[in-house]
Amino acid sequence: MSTYADRLAALREQLKANSLDGFVVPLTDEHMSEYVGSYAQRLAWLTGFEGSAGSAVVLPEEAAIFVDGRYTLQVRQQVSATEWSYQSVPETSTTDWLKEHAPEGGRIGYDPWLHTRDWVRKAKEALASRGAELVPVERNPIDEIWSDRPEASKAHLVVQSDEYAGKSAAEKRTEIGDWLAKQHADAAVLSALDSIAWAFNIRGQDVSHTPVALAYALVHADGTADLFVAGEKISPEVRQHLGNGVRLHERYEFENALAELKGKTVVVDPERAVAAIFEALERAGAKVIAMRDPTILPKAIKNPAEIAGQKSAQERDGAAITRFLHWLDEETPKGDVDELKASDHLEALRRENPELRDLSFDSISGAGPNGAIVHYRSSEKTNRKLEQGTLYLIDSGGQYVDGTTDITRTVPIGEPTAEMRDRFTRVLQGHIAIATAVFPKGTRGSQLDSFARRPLWEAGVDYAHGTGHGVGSFLSVHEGPQRISPVGSAQSGGDEPLQVGMILSNEPGYYKTGEYGIRIENLVLVVAREIEGAEKEMLGFETLTFAPIDRRLVDVSMLSPEELIWLNCYHAHVLARIGPKLTGADLAWLQAACAPIEAPSVD
Repeated sequence: MSTYADRLAALREQLKANSLDGFVVPLTDEHMSEYVGSYAQRLAWLTGFEGSAGSAVVLPEEAAIFVDGRYTLQVRQQVSATEWSYQSVPETSTTDWLKEHAPEGGRIGYDPWLHTRDWVRKAKEALASRGAELVPVERNPIDEIWSDRPEASKAHLVVQSDEYAGKSAAEKRTEIGDWLAKQHADAAVLSALDSIAWAFNIRGQDVSHTPVALAYALVHADGTADLFVAGEKISPEVRQHLGNGVRLHERYEFENALAELKGKTVVVDPERAVAAIFEALERAGAKVIAMRDPTILPKAIKNPAEIAGQKSAQERDGAAITRFLHWLDEETPKGDVDELKASDHLEALRRENPELRDLSFDSISGAGPNGAIVHYRSSEKTNRKLEQGTLYLIDSGGQYVDGTTDITRTVPIGEPTAEMRDRFTRVLQGHIAIATAVFPKGTRGSQLDSFARRPLWEAGVDYAHGTGHGVGSFLSVHEGPQRISPVGSAQSGGDEPLQVGMILSNEPGYYKTGEYGIRIENLVLVVAREIEGAEKEMLGFETLTFAPIDRRLVDVSMLSPEELIWLNCYHAHVLARIGPKLTGADLAWLQAACAPIEAPSVD
C-alpha cells in the first residue's frame, strides 16, 4: 500500500470483513501518551498527519480528521482533502461528528486500549441517537493491514539516581501507599508512562524524545508494587535498584493481573487510564475508585534537587542556544542556511554536552511562512532557506539527565518590517506580563492566560494555542496538570491551581498565515512572593531560561518603562549566567546582544 489512499481503501475493506461500518483512530497508545512510539503511530500511517495531537473517523463513504488550532495549516499540507474532511477541535469532536454522520443502525468500532472510559460513554450516547452501536475490537483493524508495522522498542531501562530525583523510589512508593490508605484503597493503577518513570526512578528510550519505558504498574497500600515490563529490558543494575519491594512481571501479564483483583479497592485515573483497564477491573469484581493518579501532583511540584538540576540544564542549554544564535548571524547573510541545516547545527551544539540524552521534541525550525505553522516540522519536501527580509522561528529543547528544556526564539533575517516589529513587541509585552505576574495562592493558569494576550488583543489579533504548559524533570516536555491556557481550550488539560515548585512554559505568539510566525518562550518556576503588608499568600514566577531575546525586533517606543527595565534586567541575567560558559567570538556576540537598551528620548 504505497499511498495513503490505498491505506484508507484497505482499512475500509478490513472493516467490512470485521462487520463494522466505521472505526475511530486516535493518536495515542495504551498509556494515553501524547508522544507515542513508532509502533503506535496509526494515525500518521493511515493519513500522513505528523502532528502530536489528532484523531480520525473512517466510515464507508466518508472520513474526517480532527485537529486543534495548532495544526490547522499542517493538516492541510499533509492530509489529502480529496479523501478526508478537516474538522476543528474543540468546535467539533469525534463524538459530535459521529452523531451527525454515523450510518443509521451502524456498528462503529473502537480499540478499548486507546480510548478513555469517558470518551466511550460519550460516543455510545452520540451513536444511540442514530440507533448505532459502539463496538470494541479485540484486534485493531489498522494493525491487521499494517504489514510492516514496527515492533515496540526493546531498549533497556536506566536508573535515575537519587541525586537528580531528590527522593528515593522507595520513599515515593511509601507515600503513595500512605495516600491509598487514606482513600481506603488497596492499590493504584499507574498506566501513564511518565508516572511510572517518576515513581520508580527509572527512565527509558521507548518513545522518541521522552525518556520513558513501556510499562504498567500496580502500587499497593503497603508500599510494595508490581511492575509489568518486558523482562529483556531489565538489567541487573535496574533489578537491584528496584529491590525486593517491586515484583517484576512481563508487560503482557498486566491484563491478567487486573483479573486477580477481585474484592480489592483500586484507584484508577479516568483521564490517563484507558477504558480497557476499567472494564477488566469491573469484570474481575474489583471496586474501582476513579481518582487522579497519585503521582501527578507530586511529580509536578519539583523538589529542591529537581529544581537545582533544571537550573543547571537550562544554563548548559542556554549556552548552546547562544552559540547557535551567533552562528545564525554569521551564516545567514551568505544565503545557504535552510531550516534543516539550522536545526541540525543546533542539535550538534547541544550534543556537545555529555549530560544530554536526547532532544525533548523534534525542533520546530520554521523560515518565513513555515514559521506560521505552530507545530511545524521541517522535511526535505517543505525545507526553506532563511531568506533576507523574513523571520525565522526556532522552538527546541533538550533532555538532560538533570532537566528538560524548551525554548523558542524568533530571529530577523535581514531587516524586519515595521509590522513584524510591532507584532514581536506585543508578543514580548505578553511574555513580560506573565514573567512579572504576582497572584494569590490558589490562582489557576486560566486566570493568567489573558495577561499574555492583552497586547495582541489591543491590535485585534490573537494566537490559537495555550500560553504555557507544565514541564517535567528529565521527563515529558508537556507535563500536567498545570497549564496557562483558556478554560475549555484544546490544550487546557484541566485548570489546576498553581503551586510553588511547578515549572511551566511562558510562550505567547503571533502567526500570520503565509508570511511569518513569532513566539518567545522561556520556562518559569512558581515561587513564593514576599509582599510587605500582604493579606494573602502570594506567588509569582522565576524565569529559568537564559538566552538573548532579539533586540532588533523590539520597538522600544511601545514598551513601558517597567517593560524596558525587565528586558534589560533579563539580558543582564543572561550575560551573568551564560557568559562564563562562552569564550572568544561567542562571548563577544553575547555581550553585544545583551547590552542595555536605552529608553527613547522624550521631546
